[in-house]
Amino acid sequence: MSDWTIAGLAREGGVGVETIRYYQRRGLLATPARPEGSGSGGGIRRYGDGDVRRLRFIRAAQAAGFTLDQIAELLALDATDGRERARTLAQERVAALDRQIAELERARDSLRKLAAECGSGSAGPCPILTSFDR
Repeated sequence: MSDWTIAGLAREGGVGVETIRYYQRRGLLATPARPEGSGSGGGIRRYGDGDVRRLRFIRAAQAAGFTLDQIAELLALDATDGRERARTLAQERVAALDRQIAELERARDSLRKLAAECGSGSAGPCPILTSFDR
């Protein structure tokens, strides 16, 4: 089992230390106990392979567009084998992505049309600029 400080965990997960702390405050990552030791405040907290896996899970779920609340629910479902609810969450996310894609396609088509109109050499103000002025 590997043994990381918070900085090492952050590096392994491709995030900053403050992101780790934020995930801990949100309850997505555990805050390991500080071992007894010398110095002001004891020893340094250590993180293991499970923490790295969990952090990577969080980051991958975020990349798929899940909110942190949904990720917390997915993590809880993982502990209970709640496959049906996990599937429902994934289907809801797919539907949201489909809506976003449709919206982006409409925006792209509108911009293509405006760009063509702007380049047509007609007199008057640029259709791109006037469309945003509405």
